[in-house]
Amino acid sequence: MTQSRRYPSSTDVARLAGVSQSAVSRTFSEGKSVSEDTRKKVLKAAKQLGYSPNFIPRILLKNRSYFVAVVISGTSNSFYALAFEEFTKALQKTGHQVLLIHTDSDHSLDGVLPRLASYRVDAIVSALPVLSEEAAQSLAQINIPAISFNTPVKNRWVASVCAESAGGAAVIADLFVERGAKSFGYIAGSAGSHASNERLRGYQARLRRHGFSQVQKIDGDYHYDGGYEAVLSFSRIGPIPDAIFCGNDLMALGAMDALRHELGLSVPSDVLVAGFDNVPEASWKSYSLTTIVQDYPQMVADAMELLQFMMTSGNSAGGILRTVPCKLIERNSTAR
Repeated sequence: MTQSRRYPSSTDVARLAGVSQSAVSRTFSEGKSVSEDTRKKVLKAAKQLGYSPNFIPRILLKNRSYFVAVVISGTSNSFYALAFEEFTKALQKTGHQVLLIHTDSDHSLDGVLPRLASYRVDAIVSALPVLSEEAAQSLAQINIPAISFNTPVKNRWVASVCAESAGGAAVIADLFVERGAKSFGYIAGSAGSHASNERLRGYQARLRRHGFSQVQKIDGDYHYDGGYEAVLSFSRIGPIPDAIFCGNDLMALGAMDALRHELGLSVPSDVLVAGFDNVPEASWKSYSLTTIVQDYPQMVADAMELLQFMMTSGNSAGGILRTVPCKLIERNSTAR
């Protein structure tokens, strides 16, 4: 019969270091006072024994896990990868451990919420939004604060940091008209995506003010391949629009490649193209994509501020609370 492994305890460390068990506990507790000499003794003994502190007693005592679930849908989109990295660094600075949760959806975290309750996490943060009232209600029932980007539902346990999507899209519409475009296309994100719908709303509303009522819309599912195929779909329907706005940069890069390599068109001479997010690839010389900056560092900073308030006070966050302004970066893809 194989004997189970016995992990070294804080008492073992205290005995080897010649200090009290409480000194060991203070050494491994964030913000607790301990002399530098004692700290060195404890860390040396811990390393010699292979000791790591056990957080389970603290979880049981305080009914807090100090885990925050970070929900992602993958890292193919640089915006989500960068936001995830920023969230992770910010959470570790506040003494929390990150529990990474993957969801197959690329525009909503609704589907993963039911199993999050079993992890006893202190909170949920995500660049993906909560879209349904049912999902928000399930969070309220288990009292788990959730902070997400671009979430449309209102709930006292669900707060959101929103990019000014409609306003950013309106700026793109102004730019296209200023550059002489007469026909317009929009490559949308996933069906049901709140952010994509807001961008379309702002784009259409501003074009109507300029006297243009028609916008051809094709879904691109937020993926490079989706943007590529959407352009081919435009070509099968009729003439390619003079200007194509894409719901994110990844689709815009695919759209530009399809225009150039499949249809033999020039960007921007034949077709103007713009995106949304300002991912690093947008500035690459082969693309030089005009885009709207979705300021993820500021969005994460605002999300962390809301998260700290919700976890420490237990009060309502009041639904959608923060809106982060967007700004235009014009590059060669619209520089006629």
